[in-house]
Amino acid sequence: MLLFDIDGVIRDVAGSYRRALAETVHHYSGWRPDPACIDALKEEGRWNNDWEASLELLRRHGLSPLPDFQSLVAVFSGFYFGGDPAGDPAQWRGFIGDEPLLVDRACFAELDRAGIAWGFVSGAEPPSARYVLERRLGLVDPPLVAMGDAPDKPDPTGLLRLAGILGGTAAAPPATVAYLGDTVADVLTVRNARRARPSWRFLSLAVAPPHLHASAQARSSYEQGLKRAGADAVLPDTGSALATLEQLLSAASRPEP
Repeated sequence: MLLFDIDGVIRDVAGSYRRALAETVHHYSGWRPDPACIDALKEEGRWNNDWEASLELLRRHGLSPLPDFQSLVAVFSGFYFGGDPAGDPAQWRGFIGDEPLLVDRACFAELDRAGIAWGFVSGAEPPSARYVLERRLGLVDPPLVAMGDAPDKPDPTGLLRLAGILGGTAAAPPATVAYLGDTVADVLTVRNARRARPSWRFLSLAVAPPHLHASAQARSSYEQGLKRAGADAVLPDTGSALATLEQLLSAASRPEP
């Protein structure tokens, strides 16, 4: 099976979630962190939740006292959704409207034809995740574990839960569980899943987020960080996930000389 992160993998969030993070920090401190600063924080592998990442950047910048967490969430949501997250998406006026898709529905039809189960494990808020998967990609009831359904990554609970729903049990583990993400936290989630289910086979697939693709140096440095964290393969883009998975499985099935 092949499970996907959403942000940076299914959609480009440089102009939405990451922008909301930067604007939230600026709202409280007058300082707007640049993309490299946010990347450096993400590379630590601990800050998958953008609300907590916003608060951590404020702490490191020296803001005191720090804002109340729920107040920060409300400010962040104002930037990102620009409306009631539980309301009609047609009324949203926030940065969520600036999210280029990185795949199309045909990608999942191709996985279906190959007989590969698929789903999504994401730290995105459920309304945001459902919006991109159902409304924009046109997927019907996609298997999804989103924010609040499981502890934040790199805790592997959500990954293991969805893998179980899609066909993995202690008695009959899935042949392979591959997870495609774009951060060190995603890679560490797979490593932690291996420790939790040593009899299962996991593969960590990784891709650099789109905002780094314009700079060969920045992209290469980020990809090296993913490899150091333990990624089994770094992909050029999300669309190559099926071909990469098939190559890895084929190589594993060949007898050693």
